[in-house]
Amino acid sequence: MEGRAQNLSHVLRLLMGLVVLGVLMGLLMAGLAIPAIGAGGSVANSSVKAFNDLPSEFAISPLAQQSKIVDSSGKQLIANPYDENRIVVPLKSISPWMQKAQIAIEDSRFYEHGGLDVRGFTRAVVSNFQSGDVQGASTLTQQYVKITMQENALRRDDEEAAQAAVAKTYTRKLQELKYALDVERNFTKDQILTGYLNLVYYGDRAYGVEAAAQNYFGVPAAKLTLVQSALLAGIVQQPTAYNPVLNPKQAEARRNTVLDRMQALGMASAKEVAAAKKVKVQDMLGNRKPPKGVCQRSSEPYFCAYMMRYLEVSPQMAILGKTPQERLKNINQGGLTIRTTLDMKLQAATLKELTRAVKIGNKSNLGAASTIIEPGTGKVLAMAQATDFGDSELNLNTDQKYGGSQYGYQIGSTAKTYALVTALESGMPLDATVNAPSASPDDPYTFYNSEMKDKCGTGPEGWRVGNDYRSGGRMSLYQMTTESINTAFAQLTIDLGACKVHETMTRMGVHEGSGKPVDQAIPSVALGAATVTPITMASSYATLAARGKYCEPSPIASITTANGKEIKVPPASCKQVIRPDIADGVNQLLQGPLKERRGTAEGSWDFSVRPAAGKTGTTNNHNQSWFVGYTPQRAASVWIGNIKVANKSGKPYTLNGKTFNEYGYKAKVFGGTVAAPVWEQIMKAATNGLPVVKFTEPSAAVKNGNYQAIPDVTGDSVSTATEKLEAAGFKVKVGGRVDSTVREGRVAGTSPDRRQAKGATVTLQISNGNSQPVVQQRPRTQAPRPTAAAPSPTAVAPTPIPQPTTAGPGPKPKPPKPTKR
Repeated sequence: MEGRAQNLSHVLRLLMGLVVLGVLMGLLMAGLAIPAIGAGGSVANSSVKAFNDLPSEFAISPLAQQSKIVDSSGKQLIANPYDENRIVVPLKSISPWMQKAQIAIEDSRFYEHGGLDVRGFTRAVVSNFQSGDVQGASTLTQQYVKITMQENALRRDDEEAAQAAVAKTYTRKLQELKYALDVERNFTKDQILTGYLNLVYYGDRAYGVEAAAQNYFGVPAAKLTLVQSALLAGIVQQPTAYNPVLNPKQAEARRNTVLDRMQALGMASAKEVAAAKKVKVQDMLGNRKPPKGVCQRSSEPYFCAYMMRYLEVSPQMAILGKTPQERLKNINQGGLTIRTTLDMKLQAATLKELTRAVKIGNKSNLGAASTIIEPGTGKVLAMAQATDFGDSELNLNTDQKYGGSQYGYQIGSTAKTYALVTALESGMPLDATVNAPSASPDDPYTFYNSEMKDKCGTGPEGWRVGNDYRSGGRMSLYQMTTESINTAFAQLTIDLGACKVHETMTRMGVHEGSGKPVDQAIPSVALGAATVTPITMASSYATLAARGKYCEPSPIASITTANGKEIKVPPASCKQVIRPDIADGVNQLLQGPLKERRGTAEGSWDFSVRPAAGKTGTTNNHNQSWFVGYTPQRAASVWIGNIKVANKSGKPYTLNGKTFNEYGYKAKVFGGTVAAPVWEQIMKAATNGLPVVKFTEPSAAVKNGNYQAIPDVTGDSVSTATEKLEAAGFKVKVGGRVDSTVREGRVAGTSPDRRQAKGATVTLQISNGNSQPVVQQRPRTQAPRPTAAAPSPTAVAPTPIPQPTTAGPGPKPKPPKPTKR
């Protein structure tokens, strides 16, 4: 009885299948526009009505496809951001072998039917009702409809609709059939085949035939051979089971099935098939290019990573979406062409020069990084570093939100530039002088909080500042900049007010890698204990090159949609932050380090070719070295230093005694030792072919400042001198005693002695009664370039970098010739 029951059930399912088949065939014969006629009684009528009520218009959305990030010329590919590893290509870029193989194994009568293969469908319906399953016999067009519906649902983040698109139900199959017929009416066979081959999944994270061809064989789809095409075509049915990387035996058996089918259909000869079958699957995968992370497979991985983060989080990129997630989806799926500002020729030259000094993968804890900015626009023209992306993805050039460090590296004497800007803004003339306390490496001068004008001071124990050789006395802004005299800039910063200089730094774009302002303590402000990234320093100095206009760095030139429509990209945010004539004055002062015989970067630029300006920087213990410089058209920073700044016990590493690849062994390392010469070669490449543009001459107002003559009070009593000076509009401070022919206790002179800004402080020098005249100390010995003075332990920048309390060891006074710093 049980056997009879099973047989009866089988017969009933078969009869029902024939009824449904009759209904569907009637529908097809009537072109889907028939009324509910009797084609099998009430069941048939209701089936016809249900079928006619199904939606019939099928919308094909553009495929999610890789976007392209290209260089400034638009010709060189940097990266392909994607969610799905897919590269959409036209049918003419797909090998005829591939077209034949896919049709042979999936739908051999593809070019004959109108969306439904009647023979295959009849066989499947009968089989389904015999077994009770819902399966098979889908034409290539029906498969295209099913996968497109699933793809569109996934792009809408509609998981329920995505599951429904592939559900094994009669309702879904009927809907799929009706859509397939609509597609056949509205698209050519070649259009359908193109869509299918670009859409289907070929396993191993490869979507579409172009990505699959590159993934498995390292060739474009246009060059696929018979045996390669057969292997790919066979994967589609079961992408995991027939994955040739995971399951080569199953993949080979499936490939041979495809080859046999192609031979049976006359698509390939017996000889061609026999030769193809002899090829082992493992031998076919020798040149495969498996997909990696977007930037891991980029030719410029660090710039790629910076770009991706910039596109996701920069306010300028709100045109791509309100949130990082929305932007990333549009980037990965939209087929955008994102043209960057990156000059690939300059990028290559920059990396070449960095690696001439610091070998990638060195075991000496050495790193090097450089960013080049176009002044006045903020365009990032190059960004390179001498490290391996595979070992560390940390971008040494950029801020934390763009893939860099939350700190950066201490900038040393490059910070002195901001005191110069503040000095000229305060009215100091271009030839103003500063009375620098005398100091040497072994005899630092201590500045106390009582000398500070504002809260940006130091700890109660004072701030000890040393010079790399005995130096002090009255010196001009130009001389102290050329020779980078620490005590002179410390005194200047105190005279101006360290908080005022800090405000200048912030205004000119200086900040830590975290985006926070640098520390306000005077060691950070005056001598560069602050930690900053190379891109920030390059864009800040570019402000001077652009005559006071600061522009936020931007790597975007244009964005174009997949259909060629340009998206309007907002320009980089630019603002005039200092007066043009102030910038002109600072530009003149900063030519000294490169131009003069005693300059800290002397010999690193040929002024007979074009003018340039810049500043060296060396940090405490010779831990880091910098050169940041510019011409009117280009600004570049070069950092060369210790990637890890200190050992486990907190002791800072030093650059001294290390070997810098082609530059060789260096006993003492300053900003002018390696960083400046590397900058020179990079800047030559950056300015090659550009017209020579000179810096603008400083205005008379900047040259003369707002200084006024100081009354002569020599020989007066302190009280009388104070009255005269205060009447002239100056503040008065009583200084120390000096040798003088003036009577003891009387005023021997003032500091400064000739001019001072109205309202500024004039210091009285009091005679001690000795008959020696007042002599201003001014060193004339040739000496090595100085390093940044050490900050006080209570006034260090808020970074993990330990700050020693005294200046690092330096060369002895009066060496035979200067050393670059």
